[in-house]
Amino acid sequence: MYAVIMAGGKGARFWPRSRNRLPKHLLDIVSEQTIIQETIARIAPLVPPEKTLIVTGAGHAGELMRQLPEIPQANILIEPVGRNTAPCIGLAAVAIRKAVGDDVMIVLPSDHKIADEPTFCRILQAAAGTAECGNHLVTVGIEPTGPETGYGYIEKGERRMTVAGEDVFAVQSIREKPNREQARALLNQGGFFWNSGMFIWKASAVLTAMAAYLPDIHAGLLEIEAALGTADQDEVIARIYGGFRSISIDYGIMEKAANTLLVPGDFGWSDVGSWDALWEVSPRDDQGNAVRSGRGLIAIDSRNNLVYSPQKLVSLVGVEDVIVVETEDALLICRRGESQAVKQVVDTLEEQGRQDLL
Repeated sequence: MYAVIMAGGKGARFWPRSRNRLPKHLLDIVSEQTIIQETIARIAPLVPPEKTLIVTGAGHAGELMRQLPEIPQANILIEPVGRNTAPCIGLAAVAIRKAVGDDVMIVLPSDHKIADEPTFCRILQAAAGTAECGNHLVTVGIEPTGPETGYGYIEKGERRMTVAGEDVFAVQSIREKPNREQARALLNQGGFFWNSGMFIWKASAVLTAMAAYLPDIHAGLLEIEAALGTADQDEVIARIYGGFRSISIDYGIMEKAANTLLVPGDFGWSDVGSWDALWEVSPRDDQGNAVRSGRGLIAIDSRNNLVYSPQKLVSLVGVEDVIVVETEDALLICRRGESQAVKQVVDTLEEQGRQDLL
């Protein structure tokens, strides 16, 4: 069994801490370890380092090698350009097939927070057992705790089997991220789970699905597979991969395939996709303030705030539901509940050509 960690993306919603050079998954935002170090440690009971692949961009490969010396350098697969999750997963699948012929691959984002790691590992083992017993495309659905608009939703169908004590269900439908009203309607209807972005399947199963639903990408992946391990590998990957269209595995395959299965999971999951999400998973003081400050916080009549200031003392007086993030060259202040819009700040900086702040 292999683990494939998708370590792309810019983490724009974590600006100003997350930058192009050091995106969210390479930072110690959640704990003293970086997020990707936590991810690798979490799966270590299931998959050894020599069977862990990380797919990332060229600009981040060196830092990944520094942070994760236990991962063989050859296991860090470099995308010449980001093309979303379908090409990323396809690249890892052909690398596995080239190495061992076929095996189950657990595909995970690099930047999630898991509170109950033993249960997480148990669910992944059940999902891997499900993938092993057939040509299944398995995903993990998270029990929703509210009408969240930042996640896609998976509708549970009939129970198909039980593996390692976990019920496995058909996938009835996969929905894009809803608005608040739509999310409430899905929860009221019942049978819907948050889409975790975790996938478990044999390399052969996902490549067969790509041949059916993404034949152009599949054809390019076959060329890359033939070049792996040869002197032409880097040139072929750069030429072929750059020509792939950008498409997610959800839209490209999961929404279309008939052999998709769902394993429900409830293990304290968060994708830590924004400063708001960090507040949700952080310990808080008796006024509800989540604080990470090198010199402390003085909070006077101030409640339910997030403060991230590694270098400075922060004082809050009479404020509620505010996010304060300080770095050497930038300061972010926004209302809690609005941090998804931080990406618009990054978009504005890009339009202004402010590369020094990106």
